[in-house]
Amino acid sequence: MGNDRNKPGNPVFSASTGYTDLVNLGRAPHQHHGFINIPVYHGSTVLFPTAKAFIEYKQEYTYTRAGTPTSRNFEKSMAGLEGGYGTILCPSGLNAITTSLLAFLKSGDHLLMVDSVYQATRRFCEMFLCNLDIETTYYDPLIGGDIGRLVKPNTKVIFTESPGSQTMEVQDLPAICKIAHQHEIVVITDNTWATSVYYDVLKLGVDISVQAVTKYIGGHADLMMGVATAGGERHFATLKSAHKLQGLYVGGDDINLAARGLRTLRLRLERHMENGIAIAEWLRTRSEIEEVLHPALAGNPGHDIWKRDFDGAGSLFSVRLKPYSDDAVFAMLDHLECFGIGESWGSFESLVLPFNPSTYRTVNVWPDEGYSLRFYIGLENPEDLIADLKAGFEVLNSYEA
Repeated sequence: MGNDRNKPGNPVFSASTGYTDLVNLGRAPHQHHGFINIPVYHGSTVLFPTAKAFIEYKQEYTYTRAGTPTSRNFEKSMAGLEGGYGTILCPSGLNAITTSLLAFLKSGDHLLMVDSVYQATRRFCEMFLCNLDIETTYYDPLIGGDIGRLVKPNTKVIFTESPGSQTMEVQDLPAICKIAHQHEIVVITDNTWATSVYYDVLKLGVDISVQAVTKYIGGHADLMMGVATAGGERHFATLKSAHKLQGLYVGGDDINLAARGLRTLRLRLERHMENGIAIAEWLRTRSEIEEVLHPALAGNPGHDIWKRDFDGAGSLFSVRLKPYSDDAVFAMLDHLECFGIGESWGSFESLVLPFNPSTYRTVNVWPDEGYSLRFYIGLENPEDLIADLKAGFEVLNSYEA
């Protein structure tokens, strides 16, 4: 099967993710009276000039769900950003994941799912795919090329997420893709953490790259949206068909917000990366911390693969705390002023949440019984974030005294 992206004639432009491309992706001002931004098209009905034109159904825009100038241009933007063949737009990042899975799986198939996956994806496998007689096997995120020993005759998809949700394991995508394509298995990757700006997963051999636009691309905590981009024409046709048959559509206002965020994506990512590494390195100096899980830090598990395959880092990372009571951890978090407590991320504000993966991981045993912390570092001054964390650690330690 292989990855057939960028075959001659594929409608992509530069896969570079520099400032110039991000400023110009998907823009067509001279098609819209010179306006720099694509207009937001609202509507449901698209008129045909004649009855014959309706029967032939060949005009560029036929029905809103099938596309508008607003949606088509953002699809082209994302396909260009990913260096892929084509992109579908979905109402959320999770929906982009579920649509991709349903596109390539049917009753009786087998799915290999990384054990460190986003919990909502895990629930979809355990509460929905199982009802379709689709078997899911979870695998060690560090398995690399050894994943071949888990492949069955009916294995159709390998799902990856790198780094892993909360526990931040970095996967060896080239090794996994090599095995997958030997068996004509489709590889799908949740690429939200680094985005295609810093992680060109299609170039590494992945067939479908999924991103939650809700996060870094949107960047302002004001929309829900997801995208899935296929590297090649054949996979895009399958993906697009599943998308169409499910009647999925994203409204023009949300697409407009996403297109706005795209223009400043690289600038924001650079600040997020700088801030995230600064806070992670400072946390390494704290006696309260057992381990900082950030792939961009030297000596961190997965750092060598990160250095080989990534061009940068997101600002989401985790820390393993030394043993503290739940009440002490909660008191610390409640005391923080710069960090909100919330599940989503990718916007301008810093966040933190407690987690314990031992309650849902099935392949690897998590070494800690208590809570660990997942941090998302926003665009604030690092000095202010550090001062806030210092005060929080004082509460943590005084609570245990």
